[in-house]
Amino acid sequence: MALHATHRDAGKVTVVDLSGRITLGDGSALLRKTVRGLLDDQRTQILLNLADVDYIDSSGIGELVSGFTAVKNRNGNLKLLHLTKKVRDLLQITKLFTVFDVFTDEGTAIRSFD
Repeated sequence: MALHATHRDAGKVTVVDLSGRITLGDGSALLRKTVRGLLDDQRTQILLNLADVDYIDSSGIGELVSGFTAVKNRNGNLKLLHLTKKVRDLLQITKLFTVFDVFTDEGTAIRSFD
């Protein structure tokens, strides 16, 4: 299943709802394009909702890290919401779970940007 991304504003935070697979090729390219597009629009408080992402490969992990770095370089924050068990396990194995702020509740996640 291809990756789909939509975004919506929640105050000063932009929530990006992702669904599908973040993999080498179109998936990671769409994630990159989405995050860079938001940064170009001066949106630096980004919450990635991964509730409907069922698979991330190494390219997708790399793109999450790249997006995180790009946002940090603009003095922003990129946080993760609603990780599936598979994605959570992958982030723990790669030790990236400690890098990202991860949330299970959207309201709590949005308030954490204040």
